Amino acid sequence: MLKGIKLRLYPNRTQQNQLEQMFGNDRFVWNQMLAMMNERYQNNKDLPFLGKFKLNYLLKPLKKEYPFLKNSDSSSLQVVNEFLTQSWKNFFQDKTGQIGKPRFHSRKYLKKSYTGKSIIKTAGKRYMKIPKLGYVKTSKTGVLQDVKIKRYTVLLEPTGKYYLSLQVEISEPEKYSLTGKRVGIDVGVADLAILSNGLKYPSFDSSYFEKKAKIWQKKYSRRRHLAKLLVLQDRNKKVLCPRSLESFTNWQKAQKSKAKYQAKAANQRRDYLHKLTTHLVKQYDVIAIEDLKTKNLQKNHHLAKSIANASWRIFRQMLEYKCEWYGKKLIAVDPKNTSRICSKCGYNSGAKPLEIREWTCPKCQTKHDRDINAAVNILHKGSTKLNGQGLAMVTS
Repeated sequence: MLKGIKLRLYPNRTQQNQLEQMFGNDRFVWNQMLAMMNERYQNNKDLPFLGKFKLNYLLKPLKKEYPFLKNSDSSSLQVVNEFLTQSWKNFFQDKTGQIGKPRFHSRKYLKKSYTGKSIIKTAGKRYMKIPKLGYVKTSKTGVLQDVKIKRYTVLLEPTGKYYLSLQVEISEPEKYSLTGKRVGIDVGVADLAILSNGLKYPSFDSSYFEKKAKIWQKKYSRRRHLAKLLVLQDRNKKVLCPRSLESFTNWQKAQKSKAKYQAKAANQRRDYLHKLTTHLVKQYDVIAIEDLKTKNLQKNHHLAKSIANASWRIFRQMLEYKCEWYGKKLIAVDPKNTSRICSKCGYNSGAKPLEIREWTCPKCQTKHDRDINAAVNILHKGSTKLNGQGLAMVTS
């Protein structure tokens, strides 16, 4: 079983310079190979497509022409060719027109990274031995016991922090004990998860971090604009040593401060989702959820921000792999009419505006909470689908 593990890196100044070189080498190889493939296609459209293995043969002459590429882990340059080949395949196989051609990478991109397949080793509690970098201080490596590292990625976040992301192979985790319970879940904006038994779990509140990030965004825009004006002023006056935009550090500090608040919101939101999904998987053996198309729902500009903050897609992804890991069952059902049908008598009372949160069934006079009623209908659909697959249904 494959699992992702993320560790914090604390490289020294020499290692940071080496990482900057390796980030640039990956970007350089991507741009060189992409330019070559574009030119080759323009010269003769009948030539066969170059796969990753044929591109790897070109790395040796490329290293002779550009010796600085030898400073990178050789496997990382091969991974670049693999990613480029996959990008072209995605473009050619796409029939919807949503995936574009591979683009050239810019050095101005804030999130820098490189991926390698070479062997990296744990050296003590707080050190890892990484190819071309040597021993690098990390956060605690105790989580890497009894795992096999398949691939690693070193990345530099916009906050200025370095991370090591590992793809590892682990043994099957221990299954959770069965509880004999099932539940239907309706996702919402104010409340992230509404259960069929009446429990409601609120969405993560990121308003504080959004407010702080917005303040620093204004400072960043203002400071960068003033720096641009001073650069243009030096050019017009033709001063002996004109200043560059990078020589002004105040706008760069504001950019990092904004990124830190955005990262805090993302990290705390993910932590909240992990705790909630783990709790649900422990408590229930069968979980029924709506098969929502989140991308289509976000086209509604009035609700797009709230839906993105609730992170419905990540919530479902976490439930999917945790149910698979721990021996539970997740069922996705069609959300059609789940908010319209009375969960007691089955009468469809038609569409209702979003401001109506409670309603009474005109047929059986049962009073419903809109979201709880939808969750109960989702559970009913999940029960029908599960019984149709010929599987035993657990009892509440």
